[in-house]
Order: sequence, then structure tokens, then C-alpha cells
Amino acid sequence: MSIGKVWLVGAGPGDVGLLTTKGARVLSQAEVVVYDRLVGDGVLAMIPKQAHTINVGKNAGHHTKRQEEINQILVDEAKKGYRVVRLKGGDPFLFGRGGEELELLCRQHIPYEVVPGVTSSLAVPAYNGIPVTHRDFCSSLHIITGHKREGEKYDIDFEALVRTRGTLVFLMGVTAMGDICAGLLDAGIDPAMPAAILQQGTTAGQKRVVATVSTLEEEVRKQGIETPAIIVVGKVCTLADTFAWYEKLPLAGCKVVVTRPRELNSQMAARLREKGAEVLELPAIDTQAIPDNLRLKECLENIEAYQWIAFTSPTGVRIFFEQCREWKMDVRRFAGCRIAVIGSGTAKELEKHGLYPDLIPEVYDGAALGKALAEHCKPGEQILLARACIGNSEILQEIAHGEQLTVVDVPTYTTSFEKAEYLEERELFEKGKISCAVFTSASTVRGFAAAARGLDFSGVTAACIGKQTKAEADALGMKTYMARQATMDCLVELVEELKVKGQI
Repeated sequence: MSIGKVWLVGAGPGDVGLLTTKGARVLSQAEVVVYDRLVGDGVLAMIPKQAHTINVGKNAGHHTKRQEEINQILVDEAKKGYRVVRLKGGDPFLFGRGGEELELLCRQHIPYEVVPGVTSSLAVPAYNGIPVTHRDFCSSLHIITGHKREGEKYDIDFEALVRTRGTLVFLMGVTAMGDICAGLLDAGIDPAMPAAILQQGTTAGQKRVVATVSTLEEEVRKQGIETPAIIVVGKVCTLADTFAWYEKLPLAGCKVVVTRPRELNSQMAARLREKGAEVLELPAIDTQAIPDNLRLKECLENIEAYQWIAFTSPTGVRIFFEQCREWKMDVRRFAGCRIAVIGSGTAKELEKHGLYPDLIPEVYDGAALGKALAEHCKPGEQILLARACIGNSEILQEIAHGEQLTVVDVPTYTTSFEKAEYLEERELFEKGKISCAVFTSASTVRGFAAAARGLDFSGVTAACIGKQTKAEADALGMKTYMARQATMDCLVELVEELKVKGQI
């Protein structure tokens, strides 16, 4: 067996958008992922379905694996021939013990690469409006680990740090904040020197407390703080209120769950992130083309018999044309067919194939599409309905109101539900860490329910794209709200309205 390879990948400080493009590419090709719990949930959701995952903990004060064990895991998995990704919060070489992990890899002659990550020491202050350097305030930056073994003194030259008159960033120093401030004061720092503690920066849990070196500990006692957090000391902290930008985004502070098919990049997630939300994409739905779909093949071979083709989802369009390519079906044979789609998202998928719909209902749901077809089809016309195996019956009921219309209802794909072992959806909801769940179809509601089995769904606030989706969420007892129109933009607007009204 050939030997594998290890990649040390920095996952960044939490915001999935701060994972580098190379880091994302390497992660997408991983066969084994060894990860820390400081890695953001959004990044964890990007782990490939087929990858074997190993949680090595590394939370503050609690390690499920000792560093020596982690080092050995990397060697053992690589020797099995796997592509191993060691996924670490922040940057692997900035207090990430990446160097220690490389030592054993070198001794064992295991090939490796290092993919640097965005470090919290720079990104978290930036998300809080604090530039760690500014020529009016300082000319140097110093990053220090705030972690020390229990019962031991700091091996830090506080006097040297004070003499630099630069910005000081302490990582992993929350539990020892009092000792850090005392060390700086004993070393002669101005008691009025601005200082800040920054909680869970770049995520929905972001919070900052700005005070001075002499008052920071007391202010934290008053206002509270959660880990992970970093401490920043320096005059640049005074700029936080002026330069703050993240909390001004309309959905800042919201953590939103979006359930999607694993193979699709979520447009909804992108829209929510643009508004400042932290989005956790749960790949809880797996769609697969029906293998050896002879029924669809027969329909395509006789496509001239149909006057209409109807699609009820973007996935249905994608798989339909994948099958056309597989069977070398020339799209010019569709010249005699008109095409109906359920909504704008399905229309956009159709446009990728150089085709444009002849019919889109005003309301984007199955019943409205069926009604529109009944009204627009001529008596005696035939409709090829290509959709999921389990489709709602409303579209067929509405088409039946048309005059002598024939519907050939052909399943083209199946939908199944899965749960990512490295994401604890139920725990996140039970701890109140999730603001709401956003659902773009009834199947996404079912996928979420399967992934979060055992959760009390009455505690879930659900933003739903349309009536059928809302009905599915209502059946589970969720607190449901529906977009005014069944579009992605209106669904994002709904989430914004819920935040403004204090409902999330």
C-alpha cells in the first residue's frame, strides 16, 4: 500500500468565509479529517460525506486526546494510504502546535503540506473595529499566548512588552485575565491604557468589552464573557466604537441553520451571510438520480409526443439534463415542447442549459403550477412531469381540472436524509445557540427533522419559503413564519423582519 499524505489546514477564527480557498479545496478532497472543536461549525459542515472524522477536542481546559496521541493518529492514518487533513482553528503555526505535529511526521517520513489560516489575533480585532496597528497609536504588534499551566507563573517578560509601546494581543488568556493585567501593571503600564476582551469574534456570538488595563477584569465580571476570547491591550482599542462594522449588519448576532442537499451550494446561505448572519449549512439531504431509469429513457425517446415538460425543483432540472447527456439526447428534439417551472430558482437552473421557461406561476408552489398548466394547456395535450420520487399530489389534482390533459408523472431522483456525526444540531438548539432555521422546501424540513431527531421542535423558529414548507414545519410543532412570496429574496427579508421584531 502506498503511503498517504497529511495537510495541516488552518480553519480560521470561525466565519466560514475566512477559510482560505486552498484550505477549502484540500478539505473537499480529504479522506480522513482530524479536527479541533474550535473549528467553526460552518467549516465542519464542509467536511466531505465520505471522509472519516476524528474529534480530538482541544477545547480550553478539556482535551479528548493528548498532543502525543494526535501526532500518532496523523502518522497512523497516513500510513494507511489516506489523504489526511488536520483541521485546526486559526493558523496551525500560531500557538496551534503545528510544529509539534510535523516533528513526528518528519521522523516517520510522512509527506505533508501546511495551509496557513487566518489568525484570530488579526481577524477578531478587525471584526470589532480594532486595527491592531495604526501609525497614530503604535508601531509594533505582539502576539502572546495567555495560556499557562495551573499553579505555574507566566514565562512572560511583561516589562519588555510594556517597553515596546505596541499593541499586545493575548490568545487563550481569558481564565488568566487577572494575572495578565496584574503583570502589565506591575511592569509599569499606564493603568488607563485601553484594553478589550473580544468574545467569539467573527461569529454570531461576537461580543466585546472595552475598558482599561486596571478596570478590564471588573468590567468583565459585570458584563460577562464566554470563551473563546482574546485580550487586546493598546491605544487602538479606543477606535472600536468608531470603526465597528460587523454589528451594524442587519443579521449580525444571528446564527441560522439552512438545510440543503449536500451537492448544492446554497444561494440562501450566501444571501444570509451577506447580511451578517452566521450560517450553518446542514447537508442533511442526499439526492440521487434513479439508476437505470428506463421509464424516463422511454419518455425521452418519444419526447415528440409531449407538448409540455414540467419541473418542480432545480434538482429535477439538473438530473433531467444529466440523464439527457448520458443517453446522448439532442436538446433540439425539445423544439416542439413548452416548458413550465415551479419558480425562479428552477428557472435559473433551466437557463444553464440555454432554455427558458414558457410558464412560471405567480405563486411558487405545486398547486399553483398545476393550476397554471390546467389554464394554459390546450385540450388533449400531454405533460411530462419530471420530479422527485415522493412528490406532492396537489399539482396533479390541479392539472386534473384542465380539459382532457394527460400527465406522465416520471420520478427522476430519490431524496434521503443523513446526519453529520461531527455536528450536534440538537445540542445547539437546546442551548439556544441557533436563532432560527430557514427552509426552502418541504423536503428540507424533513431532512432537518431527521438530522435533529429527539429535539423538541416547539423551540425551533422556522422561516419558510411557502405554504407546503410551512405546513411541514407546522406538523412538527415549530414556530413558523412564511415569506410573502416564495423567493429567496423574500425569505431573507422575512429573517430580517423577525430580527427587527425581536422574534429571533
